[in-house]
Amino acid sequence: MVEALPQLSARLRQEADVSRFMGGVLVARDGEVVFRQVYGLADADTGKPLTLSSRFRLASLSKQFTAAAILRLQDEGRLSVDDPVCRWIQPCPVAWTPVRIHHLISHTSGIPDLMQRPDWGERRTTPATMAELTADSAAFGLTFEPGSELRYNNAGFNLAADIIERASGMPFGDYLKTAFFELLGMADTGLGDSPDLVAGHANFASGLTPQRQANVSIIPGAGAMYSTLDDMLVWSRALHGGHVLPTDSYAAMIADHAPPDQSAERGRVRRIWGYGVMANRLGRRVIPGFDDFQVYHTGSWSGFRNLMSWQPGGQVTVVVLTNNYHQQDQVFLITQQAMAEALGRPFPIGLSAN
Repeated sequence: MVEALPQLSARLRQEADVSRFMGGVLVARDGEVVFRQVYGLADADTGKPLTLSSRFRLASLSKQFTAAAILRLQDEGRLSVDDPVCRWIQPCPVAWTPVRIHHLISHTSGIPDLMQRPDWGERRTTPATMAELTADSAAFGLTFEPGSELRYNNAGFNLAADIIERASGMPFGDYLKTAFFELLGMADTGLGDSPDLVAGHANFASGLTPQRQANVSIIPGAGAMYSTLDDMLVWSRALHGGHVLPTDSYAAMIADHAPPDQSAERGRVRRIWGYGVMANRLGRRVIPGFDDFQVYHTGSWSGFRNLMSWQPGGQVTVVVLTNNYHQQDQVFLITQQAMAEALGRPFPIGLSAN
């Protein structure tokens, strides 16, 4: 437990005391942990509290690991992001001929996402293998020419995970373990389920309710990982510190792969869409605002809501992992309060209207 950010500490304690926040927060600056604390329950049914070593589902924070694995395999000469998807996926729909691996991990493939499909309700609750997910996707054509538009896409990252298996000759989770987790000492990070994961929750009229049917088998490359505050700090330091990818591959990961004419979203400044990460000046969305550039990603799935952000100028990592799906605004504001205080900016008190 570290609480060297007094404004953040006071705010989180106040929110936790009235049950408006449950989860864990870690902040590191210049290699030093300046905040590390958890609040609330690991499981509302049992009353078990969260601990500093609690394992949370990462949801879409997982996408950066999938993207990094593709880039690692490229560095090893086993594939290229410019490879046609049909080189790796067989049989391959004719419609997919122009789709490249690059499109899969930049949300620009045109392949319909899982949630856009007519059978989403059934697939959401039905366990699936990687082969079944790939076959599901192959049943669809494209909704736009690859590279011409950008639409957030979990299916593309699932296909990328399948390609990782084919290129590496290993199950996806085993490749991640061998290439990243074992080398970095991330012993509490993995793919799929683990018996000691905390329960996800949602706020219903009847109260705080555990959400136990995660079915992450349908999002292997898009959101199926779990981890801890400490392991995610290890990952952030390694990824942004040059210990996961060489300079050119890391530059490709955080570059903007959105179409040049991609419009602003909801009136906000358009974000940069990298491979499995995004970037923007998130502090402009809080009051008082601040302008520091941040590389980040969010995550939400089956009772979990997360955000991790990296600020390169101040060498600040903020990790917020929560096991309550209905904390979207809280998670965003807490992340920016932590970032602002760590950077010495005025402490935000709320979200802006834009």
